[in-house]
Amino acid sequence: MEKYIDIIKNSYTGYFNYLKNELITINHWDNYFYGLIVISLVVWGLEIAFPWRKNQSIFRKDFWLDTFYMFFNFFLLNLIVLIALSNTAAAFFNDILSIVGVSISSFQLFDVDDLPKAVGLFIFFIISDFVQWNTHRLLHKVPLFWNFHKVHHSVKEMGFAAHLRYHWMEPVIYKSLLYIPIAIIGGFDAQDVAIVHFFAITVGHLNHANLGWDYGFLKYVFNNPKMHIWHHVKELPKDKADGINYGITLSLWDYIFKTDHVPYDGRDIELGFEGDENFPKDFIGQELYPLHKNTKK
Repeated sequence: MEKYIDIIKNSYTGYFNYLKNELITINHWDNYFYGLIVISLVVWGLEIAFPWRKNQSIFRKDFWLDTFYMFFNFFLLNLIVLIALSNTAAAFFNDILSIVGVSISSFQLFDVDDLPKAVGLFIFFIISDFVQWNTHRLLHKVPLFWNFHKVHHSVKEMGFAAHLRYHWMEPVIYKSLLYIPIAIIGGFDAQDVAIVHFFAITVGHLNHANLGWDYGFLKYVFNNPKMHIWHHVKELPKDKADGINYGITLSLWDYIFKTDHVPYDGRDIELGFEGDENFPKDFIGQELYPLHKNTKK
């Protein structure tokens, strides 16, 4: 038990120092804090210059709520709970494996350090995106998970910051299911992960932005605003009542597994979910919502 307490303490101390360093040090390209700000300003600028829904305000409905979510989920959530929880869970999982004489390294199929960096990053990106696509499907299909995911689907007007409006339990679910698949290909350093992470953030911001882009033939590879807006449609097709267009960064999984649905230009479709008129409109209410709701509808 003392070991886990030390892990939690060290996690808080380490992440606090990391966050403090991110705020005061801007001389490295993989600074997540300022990287998020730059990406957000660029995509917001594209929204302003090329608005798809021209009658939508620059400061759209819930703009400031989503901006708060963006910084809370990307930085403060880690400080409050996620880093300590992740490190403790990883240590606990490794201890359980050690009881039966197994280590996580025994699951490792190969070490990406033995591959050209570009190939290793590509493998990391493909595996993580596919696992996240499947996790996203679970968020829609499992009633308990759906109640967490409703926070994200409570967006009524799409904009770049809506990308990071989600309940704090979502990254717990994502990270838990991603732990072993990523562990089996280990060997990444922080800058390797940053490259993939910044790319995913950019695509995610664009997917939620007020932009009418689909990238032409690349729409069958990359998720895009015209496809992702249908993921947020309030009235789902009857044959796909659990959800559509689950793609995170890549759209190709939806086309491969037949969960794609872009019937027409969705610029003006109604967003949300059944009963969203009764969903809390404030941050605290949305975070507490799953505590007293346990059904999907």
